[in-house]
Amino acid sequence: MKTILNSRFLSIGAFVVLNICVGSGFARNILSTSNNAIPERVYDDIEPDSCQIYCHGPLLHTVQMAHLYKDSKTFVDMKLRNRPDKTLEAFNVFMADKNNEPTQAEIRDFVDTHFEERGKEFEEWSPLDWKEQPNFLNDINDPDLKQWGADLNVIWKELGRNMINDVHQNPEYYSIIPVPNPVIVPGGRFIEFYYWDSYWIIRGLLYSEMYDTARGMIENYLSIVQRFGFIPNGGRVYYSKRSQPPLLTAMVHSYVEFTKDFEFAVNALDILEHEFEYWINNHTVQAKGFDVAIYADSSTGPRPESYREDIETSQAFHTDEEKEHHYSELKASAESGMDFSSRFFINENGTNDGDLTNLKTRSIVPVELNSILHWNAKMIAEFHVKAGNPTKAAEYKLKAAKLYEAIQAVHWNEEAGVWLDYDLINQKPRNYFVPTNLAPLWTGSYNPSEAQKISISVLKYIEELKLDSFPGGVPNTLAPTGEQWDYPNVWPPMQYMLVAGLENLGTNESKQLSQRWAHRWVKSNFEAYKQTQAMFEKYDASKFGGHGGGGEYEVQKGFGWSNGIIIEYLAKYGGELSPTNNGVATVGINTIFSLTIALVIALIGRMVW
Repeated sequence: MKTILNSRFLSIGAFVVLNICVGSGFARNILSTSNNAIPERVYDDIEPDSCQIYCHGPLLHTVQMAHLYKDSKTFVDMKLRNRPDKTLEAFNVFMADKNNEPTQAEIRDFVDTHFEERGKEFEEWSPLDWKEQPNFLNDINDPDLKQWGADLNVIWKELGRNMINDVHQNPEYYSIIPVPNPVIVPGGRFIEFYYWDSYWIIRGLLYSEMYDTARGMIENYLSIVQRFGFIPNGGRVYYSKRSQPPLLTAMVHSYVEFTKDFEFAVNALDILEHEFEYWINNHTVQAKGFDVAIYADSSTGPRPESYREDIETSQAFHTDEEKEHHYSELKASAESGMDFSSRFFINENGTNDGDLTNLKTRSIVPVELNSILHWNAKMIAEFHVKAGNPTKAAEYKLKAAKLYEAIQAVHWNEEAGVWLDYDLINQKPRNYFVPTNLAPLWTGSYNPSEAQKISISVLKYIEELKLDSFPGGVPNTLAPTGEQWDYPNVWPPMQYMLVAGLENLGTNESKQLSQRWAHRWVKSNFEAYKQTQAMFEKYDASKFGGHGGGGEYEVQKGFGWSNGIIIEYLAKYGGELSPTNNGVATVGINTIFSLTIALVIALIGRMVW
């Protein structure tokens, strides 16, 4: 999967960002480069020198398989004490001296000698635009929730990170991807930026009136597209062959929504177009005769940050080719953001029963990815309208229309009444619950004239699956596999997707459910915060105020996207919210009946007309 930038996309002024070393003064010039074109560049051939240590090779294998650390991510986040080539020379001598069979203690001594502890790439930093009393706090009536909102606002300072100058001057000593501006990180083990997390972080920052910090993070991503051709999964070189759900255009749209700075969006258009075309050119397959996108990966070998774990699960396979396919499926799941879930299991019977050896992510067409790409095309067209480019606006409206047609043909399932993932192996829809089955409502990838009909079918689906009965929020799946993106875990971005989608649908019934779910999410998160004084990356659907578990690592605290979503909900609903009651209710047969009557009346009216 090679990514080629069109010569019109980059200028001589922007060429500096192709270098992994980026000067800290670059940020404010990123969108105002000159018009002197440079030749096309193939990004897949560029690999940072630090990848010799952190992405693949015998040193990585030896250290990770020695089980020095409980979390495999620890090693690949450490700083080198010397250049990669010198470190590899020392490693070769070390292995020869030990007859290629060093003990765990000897490997630990080698690491201690040649690496520094993780976190050395950052310095303490507090956002300069942080406000003690952002306006959203004034909209919260309940004093306890108001104090909680103030606490969450303080957490932005705790999650702020700024890279030291040495990262820009000597990037080969680090696995971190240099960026020109400070960032807000998720938290816990995640001490670097993560792509799709940042969408909800940025929205939280905007509600907190931290416009400069939000803009700086977006500019970081714009610079990364110019360097890599797309945005990696996270801010480490070992993530540089896979991405995450493409939400950069939505970040820019959110920034413009709050600041009305349309010039920023217009100046970013070439970059936004390029990321969109990267996904279309590198992730597209055919389903039912339509071009649709899937999650994928373009690297080889295990995930460096979970190297030992991937080697262990690969033991179920017998050939190197089978193991390599398994590694690719793991990394494609990581690109989806849902690592891991039965959502992407396909066993020999074509069902979602199984374990990680049944991962077939690259053979499943995901609803939300195609919906997000449709949304991106619409937003890019909107920005071209603002820029006075009617030809380009029409081009992207057409791209959006084609994606919309594919979403309805491939994903909409009349029997289920929602959109479903599509199994390319067995050529059939996957009728298993995932919140992403309603993603088109969030992205506007449905026909508004059919809102009443869709509302009836969606609410019936919710009623039949009893999705409104969980005290801690809607779980990511209904399959209790032990994987962290399965039941009972409930994830903030998925709740946001459901709440926003039901609100967008616009019927009285869907908006009422949206509001109730938003209220319940705030109250349950607040209960967990009261008990622990922490925000978590995931929560427990089965317990009001419970936080999640399972997966490859312990539940993480922080937590960027959790904070951002709650701040947005406090801003929207703070005037009517009280932490009493858990907000659990059901859609109920009366609601379904009233919706049915409304649809009949609407149809009769249309026939009369």
